[in-house]
Amino acid sequence: MVAEKVFTQLRRGTLEFCVLALLQGEPRYGFELVKALSEVDGMVTTEGTIYPLLARLRREGLVETSWQESGSGPPRRYYTSTPEGSQALAAFTADWRRFCTSVDKILESGRRG
Repeated sequence: MVAEKVFTQLRRGTLEFCVLALLQGEPRYGFELVKALSEVDGMVTTEGTIYPLLARLRREGLVETSWQESGSGPPRRYYTSTPEGSQALAAFTADWRRFCTSVDKILESGRRG
C-alpha cells in the first residue's frame, strides 16, 4: 500500500530525532527507548534498529553514554543527549514545524479547489 510506504519513510527520516527528544532531560538505555517508542502509535521499532542508530548518534557526538549498574542483571549502557544533540533536535523541530505547516497548507488548498 502506498500510504504505508510513505509512513515508513517518514518514520525512518524522523526516528533519530524522536530518540533525541526522548533523551532530553533523562538518560535512558536502549531497550527503554524501544519500549517508549512502541507506546506511541506508528513508532514501533526494534532493538535491531535502535542500537545501530544509537551507535551512529554517538559517533556523530549527538549522544554520550555511561554504564550504570542494574538491579536486575548486568550493567546497562545509558544514553544522554549532548549539547550538540539538543541543538540538532531544536533545528529539526523548527524545520519540522515549518514543513508540517507547508504540507497542511497545500493539502487544505487541494481540498478547496
